[in-house]
Amino acid sequence: MKRDEIFHHVESLREEMVELQKELTRRPALGPESGGQGEKEKADFLKAWIVQNLKKAEVQEFNAPDPRVPCGYRPNLIVFYPGKDSKRTLWVMSHMDVVPSGDLEQWKHNPFEAWVEDGKIFGRGVEDNQQEMVASLAALQTLERLDLTPPDRIGIVLVSDEETGSEHGIRHILKVAPKLFKPQDLIVVPDAGSQEGIYIEVAEKSILWIRFTVHGKQTHASTPDLGVNARKASAYLTVRLCETLAKRFPASNPLFDPPLSTFEPTKVQANVPNINTIPGEEVFYFDCRVLPEYPLKEVTAVIDEVVRSVERDFTVSVEMDYPQREEAAPPTPEDAPVIKRLSRAVRSVLKEKTKTIGIGGGTVAAVFRKAGLNAAVWAKQDELAHEPNEYSVIDNMVDDAKVYVDFFLHEERE
Repeated sequence: MKRDEIFHHVESLREEMVELQKELTRRPALGPESGGQGEKEKADFLKAWIVQNLKKAEVQEFNAPDPRVPCGYRPNLIVFYPGKDSKRTLWVMSHMDVVPSGDLEQWKHNPFEAWVEDGKIFGRGVEDNQQEMVASLAALQTLERLDLTPPDRIGIVLVSDEETGSEHGIRHILKVAPKLFKPQDLIVVPDAGSQEGIYIEVAEKSILWIRFTVHGKQTHASTPDLGVNARKASAYLTVRLCETLAKRFPASNPLFDPPLSTFEPTKVQANVPNINTIPGEEVFYFDCRVLPEYPLKEVTAVIDEVVRSVERDFTVSVEMDYPQREEAAPPTPEDAPVIKRLSRAVRSVLKEKTKTIGIGGGTVAAVFRKAGLNAAVWAKQDELAHEPNEYSVIDNMVDDAKVYVDFFLHEERE
């Protein structure tokens, strides 16, 4: 069957895809960290939908125990669709959980009752990550309704807990089923992208979050000599860190945008409530995104040097801890089979040449890469994740389904 005929069928599923989006949005999959009851209701709905719409598919469950939610576990579903050969599996992984809606005053309508406007579907989770979930399932619908058998087995992975660390999601699956994913498999994690749909993410920076607690001595602002100003020491520490880290780690890598390591002061906790008191304690944070060229132990060693200098100069003591410390995973090679095959599928659908990139943010593709498995991150989206009035462009969702169909059916050597 010709590609145009197959793509025409994908187009015919447009309204079904929108309705599936609405049904999923009605089932808020909020983790317990966000005051939610987990993903069970959404997972149960998806299982029923798959049984009804994908007769050839097999669903396996990898439930992660979690006493914080009413059912006692976080569901993870894998949908296997048969191919001519089962030696290799083509994987697409999306996540069921969503983030809270935030300030309801900033939403036009109820964020958990999706609505359509100007070719877009609005609601919490519709882009992050339901667009890709629906698109990948629609791709399987197309194969089934047209009675097309892909050359390789297909695996659609629907996980929990992506928004809050993945311990009850993909990390759990890899722990209990370490041989499920094989080195020859092709893995796509569609959890980031661009409006043009041309970027394929193959690498990520290391992430280092640091909390500094500076201890001085509180006193009245009119008698600073009787105290030790933790706020002043913190200001000097912030500037010295910014200047020193930029000088000591200057490498540039054009794969990334920005191409440099970044060392940014961010959150500052409240100290004294009034203006005329010198604070005896100051707590502030840095968010560092470090190029893979630099091991994080080298960065923390320089940070220690700067901290010691400020302690000496201002007679303060400084405590440090790391709310997040994630060493960069090995990048996926730009000539890896998953990149070649995905690039060809994107070109076939969007008529655009792809470009491989690195990002400063973190995705669960890093979990696969650290396990020795190549993974590619791709999607065609406006990047509205976590924002009020989050939306998914319906055309993007349909285009993504076409890309998955092409990815599943047509091997790179063709």
